This record gives sequence, C-alpha cells and structure tokens, in this order.
Amino acid sequence: MFGMFKNSLFGNTEETEYKLLSSETKDGVSFEVRRYDAAKFAAVSSEGRTFDQVTGELMRKLLMYIGGSNEQGEAMGTAAPIIMTVYPRNDGVFSRRLVVAIRIPTSYQQEPPTPTDSAIRIEERPGMTVYALQFGGFAGESEYRAEALRLTRTLGETAPFQRKQYFCCSYDPLRPYGRRNEVWFLQEEP
Repeated sequence: MFGMFKNSLFGNTEETEYKLLSSETKDGVSFEVRRYDAAKFAAVSSEGRTFDQVTGELMRKLLMYIGGSNEQGEAMGTAAPIIMTVYPRNDGVFSRRLVVAIRIPTSYQQEPPTPTDSAIRIEERPGMTVYALQFGGFAGESEYRAEALRLTRTLGETAPFQRKQYFCCSYDPLRPYGRRNEVWFLQEEP
C-alpha cells in the first residue's frame, strides 16, 4: 500500500503521450482533438453500483497494482490519466456499469507484471482519436456529466463521436488540490 502512495505523491508520473491534432474554441469552450496510440492497460470493472460509490475502490486497486501489488512485486511508477469508461443512459445518468483503466508505464508495456488481484486484467487497447475537454476540481458523476453535456453542446449533434460511452479521466486523484480532469469523446473513425 505504501508503494501506491509513494509512487503517486513523490514519484514521477508518466503522462500518456498523444498527438495534438487541433485545439479549438467554440462558444467560449476550449477543447482539443487528440490521437492516442495503441497500448496495454490494467483494467477493472464493476456492475451494480453507482459511479460515485465504486470509483475510489477501483482506482485504489489499479494504483496498488502499479505500486507493487503484483506477482513480481514491481513498483512501476505512476501513469496518468486514470480512464473511467462510462455508459450513459438516454437521460445522461450513468448506468451502473463502469470500467476503470490505467495505462501500463512504457518500460513495462512489453511484459506487464502479473496482477495478484484476479479482478484486474491486462488488455491491449487500440489507438483512438478523442475530443478532450479539461476541467479542475474534485470530480464525481455530476461534474463529469455536466462537462460531457458542455462538450456535447459545443460539438453539436452532427459531430462524429460515439454517444453510447465516453471517458472520464483523472490525472491526479490523490492530490488534495489542483486536480486535473477531462472528458473524452471517442471520435468515430470514417
């Protein structure tokens, strides 16, 4: 457990690299269009509980894994962001299905340590292009929903993005202040 906090508070955080395709402002709302390469992620899922009830628990599992709670006892450092895949209902409220993932740091991409927690799986995720909207503060379901609505309105009804799921991202969930959060919409590929 100490490894998780040591890595998160004192270690270097490896932020997932991306290619900035554009930076835009519409109606006073600034967002970016980014391209992320394929990579391996540690992921854990939950069904049946709300976003606010379960995100902390799922994040801790992943931070413990990269902090050294794995079969090799390897503390990998930290990576950002933690990506929470949400599945909104038609009214915008999140369904009770959630996937939380963290990118395996670069030096472990070829051979990620084996998780000791059977709930954690290692998955290869394809590259993706996203519309990204950044905001600060403590973020729970209501804050992510409000920012997703803001991005939806800014992009408009005809923008080519997936509407059945989106990503809620936390870059520094253990920081008591100055948090960075983002909402990502997955651009539909032509």
